Amino acid sequence: MPDKQETERAARDLLNQLAVIIRTAQIHNPTNVAVVSSIEKFVHRVNALLAEEGPIELELVGEYFYVNGDRVKFSMEYLLNFDFLQREFRRRQLGSLKFASGVSPEDIQKFVGAFISCPYAPDPFEDLAGALETVKSLDPGKLRKIVEEAQDIRKSVKRTYYNAVSFTKGVMNKIRTGERISMKRAKRVVETMVDTLLDREEFLLGMTAIKNYDEYTFHHSVNVSILSIALGQRLGLTKRALMELGIVALFHDLGKTEIPPEILNKPSQFSEDEWAVIKKHPLWGVKIIFNMKSFDASSVRAAIVAYEHHIHHDHTGYPKVKKLSELDLYSRIVSIADQYDGITSSRVYARNPLSPDRALALMMKRSVTQLDPLLLKFFINLVGIYPVGSLVMLDTKELGIVSGANPSDHMRPKVTVITDGEGKKIEPFTADLMEKGGDGEHLRSVARSLDPNKYKINFADYLL
Repeated sequence: MPDKQETERAARDLLNQLAVIIRTAQIHNPTNVAVVSSIEKFVHRVNALLAEEGPIELELVGEYFYVNGDRVKFSMEYLLNFDFLQREFRRRQLGSLKFASGVSPEDIQKFVGAFISCPYAPDPFEDLAGALETVKSLDPGKLRKIVEEAQDIRKSVKRTYYNAVSFTKGVMNKIRTGERISMKRAKRVVETMVDTLLDREEFLLGMTAIKNYDEYTFHHSVNVSILSIALGQRLGLTKRALMELGIVALFHDLGKTEIPPEILNKPSQFSEDEWAVIKKHPLWGVKIIFNMKSFDASSVRAAIVAYEHHIHHDHTGYPKVKKLSELDLYSRIVSIADQYDGITSSRVYARNPLSPDRALALMMKRSVTQLDPLLLKFFINLVGIYPVGSLVMLDTKELGIVSGANPSDHMRPKVTVITDGEGKKIEPFTADLMEKGGDGEHLRSVARSLDPNKYKINFADYLL
């Protein structure tokens, strides 16, 4: 019998290989040489495990995969494939897959073909299970969690988001009136955001695309917290670490409460003296956090991030420091989320924000000098080439707003189509750009991204 470490390694490899097969088959097709070769390797590994351990059950429970009841732990090298596989299982309402003896390459090829085609069926799982009825070595099981109605999900996510905005507004008002604030409620608010993001990431990320000019400061803090948590989740941080990261991100700009309103709300560019005042907000943030009612390890981490989030990856930026070891991981994450939300939002002194895709292009130019290049790659993988909120023209001449990413192909997001091919407004509907027609060609593709400032569109009407 293999030891525990060998069993864990085998389980990780099994899931990783399955993800590779599906990824490759989505780009090409199940009969492609590369797919066939990967399937043969996979079948050899599965049959070897079946001979050693008997029937194998691969199950998705919550955010983790289990193999024969044991949770599969994974390292950074497996992160993207595990995340991809989890999402694809959820799209098909597939909760488990049992392997019995005698698995053949033809069985896996049939599974992969059905797996790729079924997301567009009215009931994806039933379509998949029906296609595998004659395959005796494979037994699919439905995802155990009951799927909520989309409208109920959106209401729940909206409530979570606006509760966080209301809390942030209350915190900043308390600071301005000299009241001390507590970390306890902050932890409860952030825990709800973490739970929502782990369960409904696409919906909560969508909320960050809905900008509010009049209450930019409060929405910005919440958006940075959500984007930071999402990036941390992609990096494999534990739920406890995600909660801490969410709190420090939520509090990263508390120092701005000390900036005089006439400077903070100035509609034109800052003078040199005014900019010198702005640059003091990281240090003011540290002082505010140190003055909180309940001071703990999370408070220390929040103070570090408040101080460091404008210090660049190459140690330029501000505040100026003579000596500094490597920036804190949370600071590097928050810096990316802070820049992205800032340059895609309309502010008092910057009324024309960049579109999400142009913002990412600018951030790529700032990679290495201002931003951690590795973390930025993970962030781009998170939000996609066309992030949620991007306005796009499709090759069908339809106009749409990106409402979700496709981890398997960032060039093919989910799009809420809002006009027909002649530019007339229509009843909005969601189109998955991965969808293909009977000829095997994609039904729609992004032709180009558009500047949202040129179109009078209320994104909230569609994304909510």
